[in-house]
Amino acid sequence: MAGPVDPDDELVDKLKCGVDPKVAEKRERLVNDRRRTQYEQAQQRLADLVDSNTTLPLTIASVKFLGARHTRKDFLAEVVRPLLSSNRDGPYTLAEVLAEINAVATKLHKFDIFKVPISLHLDRPDPTVPSSTPNDISVYYAVRERPRILARTGTEAGTAEGSAYGNVLCRNVFGGAETLNIGGSLGTRTRSAYSAWFGAPVQSNPDVRWEIGGFGSSTANNWASHEEVSKGLSTRLRWVNKWSHQHELGYQGIWRQITGLAENASPTIRGEAGDSVKSSVSHTWINDRRDNPILPSKGYNLKAATEVAGWGPLLGDVAFWKSELESQVAVPVPVPGIRANGVTLTAGLRGGLLYPLTPPGQTQSSHSRINDRFRVGGPTDIRGFRLAGLGPRDGHDALGGDMYYAASANLFLPLPRVNPQRPIRFQLFVNGGRLLALKGNSSAAEDVAEKASTAPSSSSLATRSPSPSSEQTSSTFSLARETASSLFDGLPSTAAGVGLVYAHPVARFELNFSLPLAVRRGEQGRKGLSFGVGMSFL
Repeated sequence: MAGPVDPDDELVDKLKCGVDPKVAEKRERLVNDRRRTQYEQAQQRLADLVDSNTTLPLTIASVKFLGARHTRKDFLAEVVRPLLSSNRDGPYTLAEVLAEINAVATKLHKFDIFKVPISLHLDRPDPTVPSSTPNDISVYYAVRERPRILARTGTEAGTAEGSAYGNVLCRNVFGGAETLNIGGSLGTRTRSAYSAWFGAPVQSNPDVRWEIGGFGSSTANNWASHEEVSKGLSTRLRWVNKWSHQHELGYQGIWRQITGLAENASPTIRGEAGDSVKSSVSHTWINDRRDNPILPSKGYNLKAATEVAGWGPLLGDVAFWKSELESQVAVPVPVPGIRANGVTLTAGLRGGLLYPLTPPGQTQSSHSRINDRFRVGGPTDIRGFRLAGLGPRDGHDALGGDMYYAASANLFLPLPRVNPQRPIRFQLFVNGGRLLALKGNSSAAEDVAEKASTAPSSSSLATRSPSPSSEQTSSTFSLARETASSLFDGLPSTAAGVGLVYAHPVARFELNFSLPLAVRRGEQGRKGLSFGVGMSFL
């Protein structure tokens, strides 16, 4: 049996018969305008009705879910518990009811187990129930659950690496928004990687989540003539506070092995070969106020990460305190007479310190290991330098460093005849930085490499006075302070250039032409084209 026919649709069909297409298109546009006007008038009448009853006292007697077949009732009950009037001192107003039920819908979206949108319905409870009152209402959430199992395979191309991956995500494993994520990949640089993570919200709160997992990888570090194999377990607690600051507190126990040395590996790398065990706790804080984290046009981002290994009850054979700070600010540049011109100036600054501690059972701190040191340089870091191109070296091998800073300034311009709203920009940039090993806390080969890296080349714009030799008997704090003062001796290693930037929703792509301006002896600058892919750029 045929359903009712929409009069507007029937009218459109009649108008199309034997009529010029342009005239029919014009008439159809008029009908659509009429529908839109009717919808806007209905919405306005509803808004007026709500406004005229905003102070009407109401009590929420019950909350029910429709369509939540695989989600536990006790989990949903904990989500909506603050909404029920029995848990409040007084009744709601209509305006408060609308605000609170929409807040719960937003919370449900964050669990990522329901499709968008979630429909809301208000109704009067059964008047035959003795406990009901004229002010009672019932709230209904009509939801559609997302697929419980999602499998993906594909290929990825990144900075100096290509890989193939597979991933299986299981949602709502036990009916409480739990997730099980299992993945693996094979690549040119990361030879193999696999991981399995289980996560669950804490007390039905989408802003607080606990995760535990295991992982392993085998990575070819060609910049230091070795391969690193690692396997470990980790657990972490993530939460977002009322100021929208993101926090992560975690523990990691990991076995690392430096193996697969190249035939021409330097003595320092050969001395690093072997096993090590790291047991550490870490905390990360992020305050991101950018309008777009991949290609921002305004706002700022602050990040602080701290890791402590091998101290106190933590076991393992490495001990250190590692801190890293990162900041970025984006400011739109006004152009007279042009609104939303797409011109943006960004500035970024990073810095880090790896401070050695005394491992359990030892009387003095040991030098840091290449697994834990900072690496600076590359297409997503300081452009115009090769991957890990800054800092101490032993021959052709990069050794990493214990203290660094990196800074960048970028001017983004829209392309001619391209809508400024499109995520593609022409950029001008200048960036630079320094990376040093902690004085007196290195092996002999690293000390030689450090002295070579701190001496500027004849073609460099940097000038620097000879560095005084550090006393072996100095305290670690004094050595760190001495290294920090050396960090700002002379000009930093610097490069400038131009390029194209495309901000895809998955990652940011950059194609740049770079020109090194200041390169210290032993460091590896890179003049010419470079391609970078990543989520975070300096």
